[in-house]
Amino acid sequence: MTKDRLTTSAGAPVPSNNTSATAGPRGPVMLEDYQLVEKLAHQNRERIPERVVHAKGWGAEGTFTVTHDITKYTCAKIFSQVGNTCDILSRWSTVAGELGAADAERDVRGFSIKFYTEEGNWDVVGNNTPIFFVRDAFKFPDFIRTQKRHPKTNLRSPEAMFDFWAAQPESVHQVTILMSDRGIPVNPMHMHGYGSHTYSMWNAQGGRHWVKFHFRCQQEIKNYSNGEAEKLIGSTRESYQEDLYNAIDEGQFPKWELNIQVMPEEQANDVDFNPFDLTKVWPHDQFPLIPVGMLEFNKNPENYFQMVENAAFSPSNKIPGIGFSPDKMLQARVFSYADAHRYRLGTHYEALPANAPKAAKLNHYHKDGSMRFFTNDFGNPDAYYEPNQYGGPVADPSVKEPPLKISGDMDRYEQVETDADYVQPRKLYTEVLDAAQRDRLHKNMAAAFGPCSQPVKERWLAVLEKVHPDYAAGVRAADEAGDTDVNAIPVSDDTPVDSND
Repeated sequence: MTKDRLTTSAGAPVPSNNTSATAGPRGPVMLEDYQLVEKLAHQNRERIPERVVHAKGWGAEGTFTVTHDITKYTCAKIFSQVGNTCDILSRWSTVAGELGAADAERDVRGFSIKFYTEEGNWDVVGNNTPIFFVRDAFKFPDFIRTQKRHPKTNLRSPEAMFDFWAAQPESVHQVTILMSDRGIPVNPMHMHGYGSHTYSMWNAQGGRHWVKFHFRCQQEIKNYSNGEAEKLIGSTRESYQEDLYNAIDEGQFPKWELNIQVMPEEQANDVDFNPFDLTKVWPHDQFPLIPVGMLEFNKNPENYFQMVENAAFSPSNKIPGIGFSPDKMLQARVFSYADAHRYRLGTHYEALPANAPKAAKLNHYHKDGSMRFFTNDFGNPDAYYEPNQYGGPVADPSVKEPPLKISGDMDRYEQVETDADYVQPRKLYTEVLDAAQRDRLHKNMAAAFGPCSQPVKERWLAVLEKVHPDYAAGVRAADEAGDTDVNAIPVSDDTPVDSND
């Protein structure tokens, strides 16, 4: 069989890929061996900065199919007809761990989907929990620093984590979920996903609704206990990648059903909680799940780096008919995610294969910059600015978003601790978790804050006391007894609930 000729990156044939050019058999290497220089220089540049958050991840490609009519809520073309389809790309990840971290650690999991629609790419960038630790992005960098390494010891610091959480009472809801059975999913195929934030949709008549996106796992919900995870990590640190890749390779395609919760725009002023607070869920009895479509992941990327490591998900990628909300965390992420990609991947990151639109035609006036490897002169090189008389693309007023019916004075509104921060975690603890689940929660929490100083423990126990006295007492008893041994977690029947969805 005739093989292709090896070439340099400029296309020149390479005479040898085994030995350097030297001055004699024992002589020094020649600087003119440009093929050696190219090979070493490229190796030095093979790595790109890892994500500051969500560094360790796993991805797959697939298809989204619309199964239910939601045109009364949105004019987005992807939802214009039952049966519409588009390609999708997903990346699941841990939040705190570095690129080489073990997959089966107790952590929140990222859950991001890119929909390649005919009107451009729509990204839903969320987690496997319906809420988050903080509700104001001003505290997000501080929170992430507590999840990373201590500047002196270079070790993870439970002291920092619980010290921060104790000062941010709204975090107790998410910490309770994190320390519950759902804190260590068996793999990405056995967990739910959420857009987490409140978004908006508007219909053809300009009517707006607030929405929450839910990706309901069509496989069983399965989780590991601390002990099971520790044993697994001892044998493999890549359990998620192995499970996901092998399942798809063997034709066992994981599926999720996209559902939405819907709230009329005006009702946001009438509910007894802030619907734009990322630390709160919307009760299902008031805002039931509405099925929309099915996601099936049926393809492993041919090149992981190209399609998963280079994947750049951002809430700023939206399409006509889907918009933002006053959610403060969402507003900040609209900027910070795209900015992180420009730093990590480069100015033209959205032209990379993982991020380039598939079904929509690109027309923009972005100019030059590093790695400008494409042209966009629209058939006329004089049309490089706007407005122009040379037939360049122009804005389309028909896709304008209707105005928000929310107003207020510009200010830095201080967060005030109220019982509202404890209502939903209290319901989760007392009404959703059964006795066995509460017992495992107590032990998981005690194991997590075991290394903390006593003052930090007391500060956190005081927060748990405000949720429910039994919560604080159970964690304190488990800590004092050193009882952090959790048995195997039963497979969940996954009955939908308000506080843990």
